[in-house]
Amino acid sequence: MAKHIFVTGGVVSSLGKGLTAASIGMLLESRGLKVRLQKFDPYINVDAGTMNPFQHGEVYVTDDGAETDLDLGHYERFTHTIVDRHSNYTTGKIYNTVISKERKGEYLGNTVQVVPHITNEIKEAIKSVSAADVDVVITEIGGTVGDIEGLPFLEGIRQFGFDVGKQNVLFIHLTLLPYLRASDEIKTKPTQHSVGKLREIGIQPDILICRTEKPITEEMKSKIALFCNVEITSVIEEKDVDFSIYEVPLVFIEQGLDTLILKKLRMRTKRRDISRWRELIKTLLKPKHEVEIAIVGKYIRLQDSYKSIYEALIHGGIENNCRVRLRKIHAEDIETQGAKKLLKGVNAILVPGGFGERGIEGKIQAINHARMNKIPFFGICLGMQCATIEFARNVCKMKDAHSTEFRPDTPFPVVSLMEEQKKISNMGGTMRLGAYPCKIAKKTHAHKAYQKTNIAERHRHRYEFTNRYLEEFKKHGLIFSGICPSGELVEIIEVKDHPWFTAVQFHPEFKSKPTGAHPLFRDFVASALKSKNET
Repeated sequence: MAKHIFVTGGVVSSLGKGLTAASIGMLLESRGLKVRLQKFDPYINVDAGTMNPFQHGEVYVTDDGAETDLDLGHYERFTHTIVDRHSNYTTGKIYNTVISKERKGEYLGNTVQVVPHITNEIKEAIKSVSAADVDVVITEIGGTVGDIEGLPFLEGIRQFGFDVGKQNVLFIHLTLLPYLRASDEIKTKPTQHSVGKLREIGIQPDILICRTEKPITEEMKSKIALFCNVEITSVIEEKDVDFSIYEVPLVFIEQGLDTLILKKLRMRTKRRDISRWRELIKTLLKPKHEVEIAIVGKYIRLQDSYKSIYEALIHGGIENNCRVRLRKIHAEDIETQGAKKLLKGVNAILVPGGFGERGIEGKIQAINHARMNKIPFFGICLGMQCATIEFARNVCKMKDAHSTEFRPDTPFPVVSLMEEQKKISNMGGTMRLGAYPCKIAKKTHAHKAYQKTNIAERHRHRYEFTNRYLEEFKKHGLIFSGICPSGELVEIIEVKDHPWFTAVQFHPEFKSKPTGAHPLFRDFVASALKSKNET
């Protein structure tokens, strides 16, 4: 039977439960264990697909087409876990399943209630990732203890602990020790209240991980242990890291967290090996080179909106022994201030995905600036569509070319709604989602990066390049370096006679790791470094 670790959070949200869960997974893998990770989100949306990036951050897409919480990105970046539609359950998804069963009469006329029907479904969700070859399942509970919407999930994991036996379950509670600058004090009372609320629900945490700005004393640990009913050795300090989230596992090693977890779960493993991880941290802290890359997007003001892209650029930097500094530019600012002013001095330009017309002309101006000035460029999803529009207008002389998403009456609809999307009315879970194959042409930047002709990448879009313009674009020098095997959909485009101008319809950032950068991000950063050295 797999062992189960449940990670809850208290005091405030956004403490880093996802990073904590991912870091624990990474450390357990370094001991030779196979882990699976999943997250329960207490919101009523069925999935993250229709949520505003300003509220929720990026939507992370799995190979099987699930639109999920961004914490699943941390899981994949830190570990070798498989993430799929069973890795993220929301209140809406759980209730939707229960209501569907009730409508089919599967409850045989019984009154359907939160306990036991909703909690039973939550327990089934936990079991869905507990395969025979999995040693440890780590389940993160979104939100904060005390939130009314999270109560069914907490009740579900409480029951699960009794079902499988205490020796097979570990409860880890992540909490905050606020630092009051005025009095120069770290306060433990919020943590005491948070754990008290958890114990009222019937869950006694086995380990407390305390986020803090300042180091905590042994006296303070003793106080927390006493009032929260845990051993002093089970109070773990997680001081804010100075430089990179990839330092978090090393913080836990210093605190002996993985050894403590294995002891409490009564598991014997091989000696920990994180030598490769320590090497990448060294590269991050003291790289030989540095480049500046501009990100021209429409959700720039929220850090998590392009989380996977930022991390993938860091990964590309690691493989090039290079620090990547990001210049985050709001696309609408380019429309008012101009690309030349805002992009002056950057070594490369990336235009990410998005939805809606706002900022589109700014993105197109940025792409034009990159193409005309031979600055390395990388377009992703909407970034590729904008690159197509820019090329149509300025190279193919198709005046007013556009996407039908923004200009349905454009005389040159070089980007248009996919045929199978035209009869779809529901917004949630209906895009072209998940991993799809792509054939890559030889002697292209894409082929040089991948070193193979057949790949599969994750998608999330409704609009595509309009194929009837294919020959016209080729005639003017655009290279279609990636096409889906059926030949119907354009996946990768490149500009001829340019140092590195590549745009893709898919999302390569979802397959990048600190221990292995995605090949396109690796080569994009390399092109930025080369551009800098030649300037």
